[in-house]
Amino acid sequence: MPRLRSLLFVPGDRPDRMEKALALGADALILDLEDAVAAAAKPAARDMVAAFLRTERRATVFVRINPLDSGLSDDDLAAVLPARPDGIMLPKAEGGASLAALDAKLSGDTMILPIASETPAAIFALGGYGGVTPRLAGLTWGAEDLPAAIGATTSREADGSYTAPYQLARSLTLFGAHAAGVPAIETVYPDFRDLDGLAAYAARGRRDGFTGMMAIHPAQVAVINAAFSPSEPEIAQARAVIALFDANPGAGALALDGKMIDAPHLKAARALLAGLAT
Repeated sequence: MPRLRSLLFVPGDRPDRMEKALALGADALILDLEDAVAAAAKPAARDMVAAFLRTERRATVFVRINPLDSGLSDDDLAAVLPARPDGIMLPKAEGGASLAALDAKLSGDTMILPIASETPAAIFALGGYGGVTPRLAGLTWGAEDLPAAIGATTSREADGSYTAPYQLARSLTLFGAHAAGVPAIETVYPDFRDLDGLAAYAARGRRDGFTGMMAIHPAQVAVINAAFSPSEPEIAQARAVIALFDANPGAGALALDGKMIDAPHLKAARALLAGLAT
């Protein structure tokens, strides 16, 4: 699977932005045929996305299709699959059943990245993504469609933090991804002018176990990449942990820099260094 620190949304009817996006350093682009494209513009957007996919591929490219029950997804897939996108982003996914339904429509090694928290039913299916298909590239979530679906006025407190129901959706997505053995991708930070706020938000995401984040504006990409990349001190610490255990085979717990370390620390160190190679 490719490294997915930053995933930048690009409207499917803006081919000029698609080309520019390639130079921004995002690990992946998400060419959007769903919310970013008006209904009347979707046929033309499908053609634009397919044409872009046939150009030189300099980043991983997902296409966000319309939901499987929208009556539009089959037309989306018919238009873009011949151009071989790297992956399909599936909005309003509802667990393993949705994953299997899309999997049956794909061939080759096309990946699937579900948005796994956008309906009430989806919340109860977040533990069901594992073992369905090797196409699963990760799980991500959103805090906009779900409140609209249940009649909530907002998903956020006055200070911008999530209210309790959406903290739950975030947490379950995080654990659902790890239970399935795939990356957990943090949702977007809407205020694209607030880069300091974005940096703090992304840092919290990495702290909590997310390995990447979606972006809605080019200015966010560099901040997200930095937040989800280990620092030199972190790399040095991971190497020191591994070296200490290598020097003491069979040890269950050891002391490093005045602190006890054990098997979870070793696992985390190995995972951090493994991520540098992807």
